[in-house]
Amino acid sequence: MLDIKRIRDIPDELRDGLRRRGLDPAPVEELLDCDRQRRSLITQAEDLKNRRNLISKDIGTKRKNGQDTSAMQAEMRAVGETIAGMDTQVRELDERLHTLLLSLPNIPSSTIPTGPDASANRVVRVVGEPHELTFTPRDHVALGEALGIFDFARATRMTGSGFPLLLAAGARLQRALIQYMLDMHTKQHGYTEMLPPFVVNSDAMRGTGQLPKMADDMYRCERDDLWLIPTAEVPVTNYYRDEIIDRTLPVCLTAYTPCFRREAGSAGKVTRGILRVHQFDKVEMVRFVHPDTSYAELELLVKHAEDVLKGLGLHYRVIELCSGDISFAAAKCYDIELWAPGQKGWLEVSSCSNFEDFQARRANIRYRDADGKAHFVHTLNGSGVALPRLMIAILEQCQQANGTIVLPPAIVPYMGGVEKLTPTLH
Repeated sequence: MLDIKRIRDIPDELRDGLRRRGLDPAPVEELLDCDRQRRSLITQAEDLKNRRNLISKDIGTKRKNGQDTSAMQAEMRAVGETIAGMDTQVRELDERLHTLLLSLPNIPSSTIPTGPDASANRVVRVVGEPHELTFTPRDHVALGEALGIFDFARATRMTGSGFPLLLAAGARLQRALIQYMLDMHTKQHGYTEMLPPFVVNSDAMRGTGQLPKMADDMYRCERDDLWLIPTAEVPVTNYYRDEIIDRTLPVCLTAYTPCFRREAGSAGKVTRGILRVHQFDKVEMVRFVHPDTSYAELELLVKHAEDVLKGLGLHYRVIELCSGDISFAAAKCYDIELWAPGQKGWLEVSSCSNFEDFQARRANIRYRDADGKAHFVHTLNGSGVALPRLMIAILEQCQQANGTIVLPPAIVPYMGGVEKLTPTLH
């Protein structure tokens, strides 16, 4: 949520930010008008309340002196009704203002490229080289089926499309990768591990910015007003909701969770295999940081996600997203993409975002500065990393001509010494 004082003082910053996102700046005028009406009514109501207090004292004095105060009392009853009406209008305007603020996205950082969509994103760096393949690479679906690690048909029969089922070495590899990432983030990067609930309430979803904008993309248990989490970002960030953090910043948390997304807007996109699914595993990193250091902290967060991929020896690139491609809540975002030779393309495996104080205002997360006053913290989060496309990249980058997958050495200890996956005999 944006700071109304900031909008009031520099509305052109928000207008320009909306235009850079490709959005109509008209809501700014509605918001400012609503704010002006609200403040005017509050001032008028306060003036009337002060007048009522003064006249009430005068009535008391006159009554003690035996004077008739019936006219004055009638006038004050009318004033009281006027005040009550104004208070009602203020509450209505408060609700309208809150709704408008919830609907507005974050202001894009001035440092990111301006553009309408992904075509304006900027490649920051490319790391590693594609594995030398002297044969036509197969995609992860063909490889996985030959290895006997996927069973999409039975998964579809028990749940529906988009809910994958991993078997044998596939399930073990998934578990090994999760443990590898959690160990790296906790032992090398200094994060505290958390195992949060996999469902959250609507307040938590609003706090991180998923609601109201992305309600159609989420799974909801209406009876209990609970939502299946789309990312561990939601419960982990809400850990400090409505609190003043009593620890030295930064506070760094990491968590593995399954994630659930309807992907309501993904009609027509590739759904084969595990490329785009409704349930997937992910390791997330969340940082609560001082506002003065949040952009330096963002670069560190990206490094931590990159370390996962460097440790596995995978070929990847880092992309800086433009103003028209960043998420609703982000001010700046980097995507990390893995090369998938079987797909002949790059696959996003991590998004690392600085939300500045946007989420903290929505979730009321603060810290105490040296002056002893409470201020809104800056929040950052990044995938460290998402499993399905990491699995795709490992299968496709590490494949051999005979269908064998030579596993990255870093993951071998987590696989109990297994160095390669071998196709099963049918």
